[in-house]
Amino acid sequence: MNTATRLCCALLALLAVPCASVAPAQPATGVAELGVTELGVTEKGVQLLGYRVLERKAHSRDNFVQGLQIVDGALYLSAGGYGESRLLRYDFASGQLLDGQRLDRRLFAEGLAVVGDEIFQLTWRAGVVLVYDRASLTPKRHWRIPGQGWGLTYNGEQLVYSDGSDRLFFMNTADGVITRSLPVTAAGRPVTQLNELEWIDGRIWANVWQSDDIVIIDPATGAVEARLDLTGLLPDSDRLRGTDVLNGIAVNPADGAIWVTGKRWPWLYRIEPQPRAISARN
Repeated sequence: MNTATRLCCALLALLAVPCASVAPAQPATGVAELGVTELGVTEKGVQLLGYRVLERKAHSRDNFVQGLQIVDGALYLSAGGYGESRLLRYDFASGQLLDGQRLDRRLFAEGLAVVGDEIFQLTWRAGVVLVYDRASLTPKRHWRIPGQGWGLTYNGEQLVYSDGSDRLFFMNTADGVITRSLPVTAAGRPVTQLNELEWIDGRIWANVWQSDDIVIIDPATGAVEARLDLTGLLPDSDRLRGTDVLNGIAVNPADGAIWVTGKRWPWLYRIEPQPRAISARN
């Protein structure tokens, strides 16, 4: 029996064990409910940001985007859906699909993080973390996390993942041990439904599920420092049946450009966050 076969058998055995389902915390008051001053900063100190679109790239509507990262000129993408989940690698410049790996039909892919010569991919309700060889996309190992997997990023030392609640979890890459749990708050109130994650300039950027918001989080305190409102980014003319919510953040290390997309969106957008002047937003 070769290595790939042994890994597959081990994973199937793991899936046979019922998962301890941990439901996300009940939605609490989040950033969208805070008052905003004329200067574009909430009364509680959360900066409100708008955006400018600098560029867009065509992208496959087939991808139910759950994770996104740009590394060495390649776009790595985790696409979700039972029976549709995949790990994909594109040439970022041309958009050409280079290769990919299909997941077991019982797994729903979520966030991903490229770390050195490995790729880490979360799964949703199964709570399995899959680890691949980056060069070949061959599965290497796996472990389980308590509860669900949503977003995933890497801070230079540890993996950081979300589970749909108001918390972020810091986890070792070598053994999957969780060393820290960080509550995320805006004005002292929990911010829930944290989804896809990206580490940008020492801060954690997080999509907020079922919204047009990205929150920018201080990883030391969990405080939301800013909220990026991407309302209107995808025009109504590009919304078809099956087009879903905003999800997917990636910074290009080559030039610092920030790219965002959504689930089954036809575009990747390069955006520039900008301070937004507004009198109030509830």
